[in-house]
Amino acid sequence: MRSLPFFVFGLAAYIAVLIVSQRVLAGTAHGNWTATLLALAPIVPALFICWVVVQIIRKLDEMQRKLQLEALAVAFAGTALITFSYGFLEGNGLPKISMFAVWPLMSALWFAGVMVGLLRHR
Repeated sequence: MRSLPFFVFGLAAYIAVLIVSQRVLAGTAHGNWTATLLALAPIVPALFICWVVVQIIRKLDEMQRKLQLEALAVAFAGTALITFSYGFLEGNGLPKISMFAVWPLMSALWFAGVMVGLLRHR
């Protein structure tokens, strides 16, 4: 797959920018525009990774695209149900969970959706 090197490059760039931005932010006063932009810097390579994923999906055949769409639908709906449910539970005294938990949850559900789809279409 020709897009894989771009995906790996995007991940490496994301990790590098994340590490640099977090180290610089550790010694910076928060709340100013510079700190805000620095905190958001890892989003630039993340956008590149999203673009690469879309390119990879565009190159898939119809069956694989269908499988990915169904897996994404499961991930979207499952993430919505779980995060909304937990939001109600937070209102009932459970501890607050960081927004950083949403993407791993969605990724896990996407992976599970792909695996179920592969088993179903075997």
